Amino acid sequence: MIFISELAYSLHLGSDKNRKNVSREKAKSNNSGTTSLPNSAIQNSSHLTRVDKHNYRKYDNKTEDIVIVRGTTSLVDDVKNLYKQEFQKSVDEYNSIQVREDRKIKDYFTNASNNTKNDLACEIIIELGNKKYWDTKDKEFKRKMTNVFIKQVNDLELLVPNFKIASAIIHYDETSPHMHIVGVPIKYKNKYGPSIQVGKSDVFTKTSLRKLQDKMRILCIESFNQEYNQNSILKDKKKGRNKDFLVSEMDNYQEMVDELDKHQDNLNKANEKSIKLDNNSVEVKDIVENLKNSFGSKDKYVLTKDDKDKLLNYIDNVNDTNNDYKNMKRLSNTLNNVDKELKENREIINTLTENNEALNLRVNTLTNKITEKEEEFDNLTSDNDNLKAELNKWKKRFLNIINFIKNRLLRSKDKDKYKKFTIDLYEHNAIDQETFDDIRNNYSKDKRKDDFER
Repeated sequence: MIFISELAYSLHLGSDKNRKNVSREKAKSNNSGTTSLPNSAIQNSSHLTRVDKHNYRKYDNKTEDIVIVRGTTSLVDDVKNLYKQEFQKSVDEYNSIQVREDRKIKDYFTNASNNTKNDLACEIIIELGNKKYWDTKDKEFKRKMTNVFIKQVNDLELLVPNFKIASAIIHYDETSPHMHIVGVPIKYKNKYGPSIQVGKSDVFTKTSLRKLQDKMRILCIESFNQEYNQNSILKDKKKGRNKDFLVSEMDNYQEMVDELDKHQDNLNKANEKSIKLDNNSVEVKDIVENLKNSFGSKDKYVLTKDDKDKLLNYIDNVNDTNNDYKNMKRLSNTLNNVDKELKENREIINTLTENNEALNLRVNTLTNKITEKEEEFDNLTSDNDNLKAELNKWKKRFLNIINFIKNRLLRSKDKDKYKKFTIDLYEHNAIDQETFDDIRNNYSKDKRKDDFER
């Protein structure tokens, strides 16, 4: 018998349980960064600091059981740097068109932290397996999950490119290995304010999050099985996620069908015999109750030949039914064994199906990425062609200007003015040395003494 583990998968996105603006504003303004109700959203810098202390175990300095996959040892610095990297250019462009000084954004990180409408960052927690599963595993076995979680980070970046990851850290000191991912969801092409802004509600909707969970769990179990060389399956799959395999595709399917049909006939016959026995039992009971005592003895009864035949026939039917029952019991055991084998085969096939889905998912995701990059390349190629055309246009104009200067130096009455103008261009880096020498040499062909030397 093949033992196959069933593992629960969890991908949890921290969220604000109090959706009302009043509650969010209160959470933003207090020291804790939370309201009275449960709240796992990173709404401000204070909350980010608390997440930093928890994720990096800074409250007790026990860092031996954590593994940093992304980022440094400072979550706050990582998020601040990500803000500068992703938003600063857009903020600078926004500030450049602002007339009023009070409308300019000095620091977008601080601005987002004080904004009651959006969260500062998001935290995703990923876990595979529960406490019961991991309690029996040693430290070395658990640590192999590092490679699985690394793949999860890479898969998350592929599936949600608008979620920029600042930090990813694995905890091995709790009930089961799990990973904390902190990043910033980004919304592009905004009409108001900077064109690029933080936007959790635009990146993570109920629909997109549900689809993300479905894809990530498939990818996770595939990575797990590959890393641990197992055939584990996911627990509590959602409706529509299970794909039943066709039993008819099995090699011995028809034999099994014929055998079941045969035993079904036996079962029908046994059932008929059982009904007949029920009917005969009434007659037998009536015979027994109406037996007459033999002459001269109270303990002996007289049995007619007809009643004797009926009793013997009843006993034969009982024996036949009993044998049929034994056969059906053996069949039942056989069917139970078949059911176990089918279950194991189903689990194996489901595992293979999940692995195949995971591979297809990765291929499709990478294909989409390649398509996007090809489109970007085409756009860049088009832009490059336009820039080349524009460059050639200005290059032609520049050459026309240089030729104009050369012509004026040779034939104009204002030669001295053009010489001075040329030298002025050179001294102010408007023309390079090569161009200056070209003009000077052209003038020198017509005049032995080069006044430029002065």
